Amino acid sequence: MSELATHSRKLTGENGKTSYIPYGRQWIDEDDIAAVVQVLRSDWLTTGPMVEKFEEAVAKFVGAKYAVGVSSGTAALHAAMYAAGIGAGDEVIVPTMTFVATANSVVFQRGIPVFADVDPDMLLIDPTIVEAKITSRTKAIVAVDYAGQPCDYDALRAVADRYGLILIADSCHSLGARYKGKKVGALGDLNVFSFHPVKHITTGEGGMVVTNNPDYSGKMRRFRNHGITTDHRQRAEQGSWYYELVDLGFNYRLTDFQCALGLSQLRKLPAWIARRQEIAQFYNTAFGEMSAIRPLEVRDGVLHAYHLYVVQLNIGKLRTDRSTIFQKLRAKNIGVNVHYIPVHLHPYYREQFGTGPGLCPVSEAAYEQLITLPLFPGMDNDGAKHIITTVCKVIQEYQR
Repeated sequence: MSELATHSRKLTGENGKTSYIPYGRQWIDEDDIAAVVQVLRSDWLTTGPMVEKFEEAVAKFVGAKYAVGVSSGTAALHAAMYAAGIGAGDEVIVPTMTFVATANSVVFQRGIPVFADVDPDMLLIDPTIVEAKITSRTKAIVAVDYAGQPCDYDALRAVADRYGLILIADSCHSLGARYKGKKVGALGDLNVFSFHPVKHITTGEGGMVVTNNPDYSGKMRRFRNHGITTDHRQRAEQGSWYYELVDLGFNYRLTDFQCALGLSQLRKLPAWIARRQEIAQFYNTAFGEMSAIRPLEVRDGVLHAYHLYVVQLNIGKLRTDRSTIFQKLRAKNIGVNVHYIPVHLHPYYREQFGTGPGLCPVSEAAYEQLITLPLFPGMDNDGAKHIITTVCKVIQEYQR
């Protein structure tokens, strides 16, 4: 058992009964609280020095030159699309197996999301399908590191370079992961992170884009601040009131006390990633030999960050469907979830872009079988064992 596991949050009540175990959960300790309180007592609650410190720390952690903090992962995706120059009629290829924000950010810029299918074993965007969907209007490719596993960036980079496209890495699931020894965050032209409470570190709500391109960085800093050239702190340091609106932006700023929390959390990230991998290995060992449930495959040469632990049910081996398994596990206080309904099947995209069943058959088939099991670093070993035991019992109850 790891040292971290011995300090994990107990998941049993006073009567020994296991309480509800969510699929993901933040871990806030006294160091985090003290860091936030210190900023709350300072002169700067927003646009202050802590924002820059957090940005610099994340950039250093992933090995990038620039980082721009914003108010959410969605805001980070939107800022990346803006920096990439996505505009009316531009096509951006995105995987359909993702959260809706990945595609929505394209639409925010009046672009057209072109949905690509995924590899059936890892549920990562298929570079071959990406290339087949490129047209004269394609401007960018979005790679989503589904569940925390990096995409095939060598193949995607080769496609992007061959057609002169921008490669955007939606790495909201994969902070702390590696691809062939390279840290996620420096693999795309623009790399996006989320700091929602279920992610690897949290700022409550928050996000960040990292890049090695100074032009992209400058555009995003203006974009998060209404499109204005300077923020309040910069004007205060200059003793000036003057500013210019140079483009239409948004108020996507990240506060200083959120950044204080993020900076405190970032220091613990390596240990938390190790704990996520440890729990995932428990699951892999338990489920690896079962015919009715199959963990997603992991490509050689990657370090998986395990934001999510996703399995696919073999419905042909069961006397029921995914919905029944889901409800049975929820009834036993196992907070399973499903990630995701393919984006092209949502009513908005069907109505506005004419998408529908049959467009991405691998994703559509996988969706009917997916279940996300609880995984977070604060889970103790007893909790992990309880989940394994409960899942196995439910599967065996319905196994053919």
